Amino acid sequence: MNREYHKWHSSRLGREMELLVFGHAGLPVVVFPTSGGRFYEFEDRNMVGSLSGKIDAGQLQLYCVDSVDRESWYNNEVSPRWRIARHVQYDDYLIHEVVPLVRQKNPDAHLVALGCSFGGFHAVNVALKHPDVFTGFLSMSGAFDMKRFLQGYYDEDSYFNQPLDYLPNLGDSWFLDRYRHGNYVLATGWDDHCLVQNQRLDHVMTAKGIPHKLYVWDANNSHDWPTWMRMVDIYL
Repeated sequence: MNREYHKWHSSRLGREMELLVFGHAGLPVVVFPTSGGRFYEFEDRNMVGSLSGKIDAGQLQLYCVDSVDRESWYNNEVSPRWRIARHVQYDDYLIHEVVPLVRQKNPDAHLVALGCSFGGFHAVNVALKHPDVFTGFLSMSGAFDMKRFLQGYYDEDSYFNQPLDYLPNLGDSWFLDRYRHGNYVLATGWDDHCLVQNQRLDHVMTAKGIPHKLYVWDANNSHDWPTWMRMVDIYL
C-alpha cells in the first residue's frame, strides 16, 4: 500500500501540521480524527487496514489530517471567542492547504469528508460549508451541537459552524443546488448518545430536500471503533 507522510508549516494556523496519505488513486477522502485525536489515529485503529483491499485496488485514497480541537473547541484556557476563531483558522487550513495537496495528487472530481464522533462533526460541517469543494460526507456517530463548548457565547462564526443552526435557515440556491448533487451518509446506532443529533440533522436535510441516507444500527456499543470499522467498509 502506498503510504506517505507530509508535514509543513501552516501559515494559517501558525504551526507545523502533519497528515498521512494512503493509496495511489481512487475516490479521495479527507479523514478527521475523533476528539483530540491525531492524524495517525485511523491507521492505529486499523481502519486503514480494514479498507486495504479497496485502497490497494485504486478505489480509495485517504488523506488523514490532524486536528486542532485541543486548541479550539476543547481549549478551556482561552475565551469561547478564541475557540471558535481557532476553528475558523482550521477551516481555512483545510480548504487552502490540504485540498490543494489532494488536487495535486488526485484528479478525481469528487472529494468526500469522513469522520467518527467529533470527527463526524468536522466531516459534515466542512462538506456543508464548502459544497463546491466536497461532494459528500460519511459521518459515523457524529455530534453536531457545539453550543456546550462555547459556554453561552454566540456570534456569526459560531452560527456558521453549527449545522443544526445554519442549515434550517439556509435558502441560498447556490448551496442547495450543489447539495442536491452530493452524496451524504449519516450512520449511528440506537444506543449511540449522538443518535438524537443525527436524527435532528436527518430531519433538517429532509426538509431542505437534500438527498442523503440515515442508517441506525441495532448494535451494542455502536459509538466505538468495532462498529465504525464495519460501517466504513459498507458505506465508503
